[in-house]
Amino acid sequence: MDERLIQDLEIREAQAEDLPAVMPLFGQLGMDNGRVLDAAGARALFEKMRRYPDYRLYLAALDGQVLGVFCLLIMDNFAHFGAPSGIVEDVVVREGWRGRGIGAAMMRFALGLCREKQCYKMVLSSNRNRCEAHRFYRSLGFEAHGYSFGVEIEP
Repeated sequence: MDERLIQDLEIREAQAEDLPAVMPLFGQLGMDNGRVLDAAGARALFEKMRRYPDYRLYLAALDGQVLGVFCLLIMDNFAHFGAPSGIVEDVVVREGWRGRGIGAAMMRFALGLCREKQCYKMVLSSNRNRCEAHRFYRSLGFEAHGYSFGVEIEP
């Protein structure tokens, strides 16, 4: 981990004007053949997310360069006496910057937001083949628990 980098790293909620710098990172996830939403689609989705009470896109930047992104949804629950849970999605650190503490800083930031909202847990899902990512999440205290099931829905 690069302590100076992490000290200077800014993690904040993304704004619409950040989308041109943010969207290319999603192409680095290895999904959708590297394709991402076009500018109009990204803007429409961003505006839709803003209407959710607690669903936001966050970015990590150094000297104005976007180095990482993630989404966080704080979801209310009827179980657990109404305590909300945090769901992290779309975590990406820019290629060439991985392994320097940016992802860990983003997850600590997300966990802090979940604590502020009094969440009883913060979860994320990761493709079963992303073993390096799994080691990373375990190093941060995440534990594999239960099973995650999904059904691909064809358009």
